[in-house]
Amino acid sequence: MILSIADIHMGDKARVGGKAYALAEMFKNSMPVPFAMCITTEAYVSYLRHTGLKDRIFLQLHRKRFEDMRWEELWDMALRLQNMFLKTPIPPDLKKQIEGPLKSAFSSNPTAVRSSAPGEDSAAASFAGLHESYVNIKGPEAILEHIKLVWASLWSDRALLYRQEVGLDVEKSAMAVVVQEMVLGDRSGVAFGTDPNDVTQAVIEAVHGLNQGLVDGIVEPDRWIIDRNTEKIVSHQPVKRHEAMLPAGNQVRLQPLSPAQQSSPPLYDDEIAQVFQLVLQAETFFGSPQDVEWTFLDDGLYVLQSRPITTAPGQTGKDERSWYLSLHRSFDNLKALRMRIEDTLLPAMEKEVQRLSQQTFDALSDTQLAEEIQNRSDIYEKWSKTYWDDFIPMAHGMRLFGEVYNRMMRPDDPYEFMRLLGATDMLALKRNAMLAKMASMIRDNTALVASWDNEAISDDHLPEELREFHGALTEFLEQFGDLACGRDQCRQGRHGVVKLLLEMADNLPKEKPRSVTDASSLTEAFLDRFTAEDQGFGSDLLALGRASYRLRDDDNIYIGRIRRQMVRAVDEGRHRIEKRLEIPTSRLAADEVLSALNNPEYTPKAPQPLEQSPQSPQRAMQIKTRQLVGQPAGPGIAKGKARVIDTASELVDFKTGDVLVCDALDPTMTFVVPLSSGIVERRGGMLIHGAIIAREYGLPCVTGVPEVTNYVKTGDIVSVDGYLGIVTIHSDLQIA
Repeated sequence: MILSIADIHMGDKARVGGKAYALAEMFKNSMPVPFAMCITTEAYVSYLRHTGLKDRIFLQLHRKRFEDMRWEELWDMALRLQNMFLKTPIPPDLKKQIEGPLKSAFSSNPTAVRSSAPGEDSAAASFAGLHESYVNIKGPEAILEHIKLVWASLWSDRALLYRQEVGLDVEKSAMAVVVQEMVLGDRSGVAFGTDPNDVTQAVIEAVHGLNQGLVDGIVEPDRWIIDRNTEKIVSHQPVKRHEAMLPAGNQVRLQPLSPAQQSSPPLYDDEIAQVFQLVLQAETFFGSPQDVEWTFLDDGLYVLQSRPITTAPGQTGKDERSWYLSLHRSFDNLKALRMRIEDTLLPAMEKEVQRLSQQTFDALSDTQLAEEIQNRSDIYEKWSKTYWDDFIPMAHGMRLFGEVYNRMMRPDDPYEFMRLLGATDMLALKRNAMLAKMASMIRDNTALVASWDNEAISDDHLPEELREFHGALTEFLEQFGDLACGRDQCRQGRHGVVKLLLEMADNLPKEKPRSVTDASSLTEAFLDRFTAEDQGFGSDLLALGRASYRLRDDDNIYIGRIRRQMVRAVDEGRHRIEKRLEIPTSRLAADEVLSALNNPEYTPKAPQPLEQSPQSPQRAMQIKTRQLVGQPAGPGIAKGKARVIDTASELVDFKTGDVLVCDALDPTMTFVVPLSSGIVERRGGMLIHGAIIAREYGLPCVTGVPEVTNYVKTGDIVSVDGYLGIVTIHSDLQIA
């Protein structure tokens, strides 16, 4: 079950994994490797067998086909799997076999607990960074808990995806764990025996402090290129040095460098030569160029791990591992990303919208208008890329908070952490509050109904009591424009707002309790788990999770505003073409609009008529009550008429009490949520927009029902059980 690296031999490789085996070989050949022990895969297998976890994992893996799952659903599944490990103690007999040797070897000294899965760090596939490692772990109890966390990381979404990508059998996966004496190095780095772009050169990267800053991408390293033949430094690329990852209590933290460290590269020339010789030694020993992690403590150089370089020269673009690694973000990385989004990107988007919205098209010729449409399309594409590059990764803040919360609180509900994240100032909630206020203003004043839909009316012609309402409507339209924009059209406009407000005024929903208002005790309990020294970190992590939760929704509102400005120019083009050719243009594609504006002789192709979705055989045969099973994503039970939404333009027909059924609920569509009694989405996951907004309004929500739009049509009476994740289609037509 547990072996010293001095006792690991060739025949043990399958049960100790590539990392442990490499460390053992280097250790036995007198390379400067810190002492380590390996908990073999037999311990992992025994843990699964004697706790029943193997069967529970199997059930989770077969709940839905892998290829049918979106990334949010993979997150959810990974969270459930990892929470199983957290909640399942190591059986006493197994614990006894492991704990004793660990105590003898490390006592209370700091250790690093690292993954060492079979197949990991091989020449065919590298799992570098895909499984978890933990540093500065002290004492047998803490080590045992972190061994479980490393086992659990075998089931992270990124590890599952990568394992499937390289053709490894997920269900036969196993994990060994290395527990290694921690060397608290003052300078650390990574060295590549060959540069993937030039095999005549080697590369050394170094930072002050521990390696975690470099590996997580938080601390930019100094970089040296070495000529492999002459062993001379070819170039040095210095960076601005501000911070280093250093031990802090039982954790490691990003801390500022002293002025002297900021002005000095982490390595001197003679130390670069030592690292280069270490890499060559590993290469000679293993028979292929190596990727080596190392650290200096005072004048002593240590090798922390060595793995084959799997990227062949000239094939850097074929290594997909970087994409899978992007599914993991550290706390400091996310803090920096939050600052970039809130301080730079969102203000820039706001400024862009302001600039575009103030521009009129009257003075533009058709050709100039076409150029403006193309310009706005390019702007939209630029921000769409930003959305994927920056906004989507920010969602990892929720995930990181959830992982830490579950690790510290061990809740029965793996999604309990979501209750701490809501009640934020989400733009969608602000928008909906403005709608509710306007609805309440006209509720008892029918005179408003006659006047408010006239955008040409000025305040000078309004009675005093109506000016407040018109001011609110104008403010709403300026901030949120059209209620819902598809990719090519924003069709609702002022009339869409009118229709929705009339519905809300007639059936203004009572104020619903927000599900997160009672989370103060959970918040207090969470923060109490931190030591006085770490209280600041706990608060910062919670703030990060809440920002991630809020931005997950807000970012779509911002990108929707940019899209609206693009569509506004396209609509102007459609209007001109309709006037010139006397043909209907409301559904004319943007590229057809461009062609007709650039060429007066061009006749646009008529858009294809909308196809009605054929009724599925299952639907045609549906005469009995039927239950569909998905994921519970918002607690509560509701019954009502289904309103199946295929396009955003259908939302203006939404009625109070309808159950919203859709493929995916975009934040730009969530203005109808206050009217709804429940939400069902074809897509799955606790972190999708529909689930987030449902919890904010205390609505039952079920997600991950792929066949829902096949079985449910508008007008069907359905029940939504947000506790169990069940949607029931009733054969009767009575709601009560």
